[in-house]
Amino acid sequence: MKIIDTHSHLWLRQDTVVNGMPIRTLENGRSLFMGEIRQMVPPFIIDGRNTAEIFLSNMDYAQVTAAVVVQEFIDGIQNDYLAEVQKRYPDRFIVCGMADYRKPGYPEEVRNLIAQGFRGIAIPGHRLQTPQGRISLTSPEMMDMFRLMEKKKVFLSITLEDGAVQVPEMEEVIQECPDLKIAVGHFGMVTVPGWMEQIRLARHRNVMIESGGITWLFNDEFYPFKGAVKAIRQAADEVGMNKLMWGSDYPRTITAITYRMSYDFILKTTELTDESKALFLGQNAVGFYGIDTEIDLPYIKNMSE
Repeated sequence: MKIIDTHSHLWLRQDTVVNGMPIRTLENGRSLFMGEIRQMVPPFIIDGRNTAEIFLSNMDYAQVTAAVVVQEFIDGIQNDYLAEVQKRYPDRFIVCGMADYRKPGYPEEVRNLIAQGFRGIAIPGHRLQTPQGRISLTSPEMMDMFRLMEKKKVFLSITLEDGAVQVPEMEEVIQECPDLKIAVGHFGMVTVPGWMEQIRLARHRNVMIESGGITWLFNDEFYPFKGAVKAIRQAADEVGMNKLMWGSDYPRTITAITYRMSYDFILKTTELTDESKALFLGQNAVGFYGIDTEIDLPYIKNMSE
């Protein structure tokens, strides 16, 4: 079974400010995060460098063929590093560029990112608040950017605010740009009321839903995440299993679980058919992103086995 991770993150160092609060890499995998110390990556990553090489080691161990690397403001803009990653490992990673949409003039920055070869553009839609208010996904600059992306056949990876707040705006974007490929992240923030409104966006032919962070959202119940499996079945009943894709939210989730655990609860559940598992874990992503990587990743037994 080909396994594709559609939601992951990479960075060399976190050094940014979000909503006036600093985010800084510390030591032993910790970061200063908006006023408190958080375990950002596992403690054995003592320098806090969340590199492609460490991720590839995890991917090989977990038998994951390829990964889509998205971006988030809380990690700082990582375009320079991710462009290097894409050049170095073109068969294993599809990387997304990101502009600072909170400042005017970003469509030109996105144009430059596309010219550099970024195949996707990431928008952390849940972090578009500014002192002047929230930036609308249907603002003139946003719509210009989406039209450019549609023309250049560059996909959009976006996470939305909780519930249905931005769903009407997304409907307008989809109507205006019907050929823009869109992957909605965090499984619609599945544990928050109104999540199904985000899932229903996948009724449009150009929209997919990815599950990045679903184990984080169901962290209180923990492995084997029966609530997450139930939510996947519920979403599939609504839009079809062919519209859903697995994502890990690596590396944030592996402070609590291993990378392999972020998907093997799907492999081991009896609540999904083998066909559904294959679609969710890889086949849908292969079609959506056009991934043709073929690589032999044999299972390596643990010392504890």
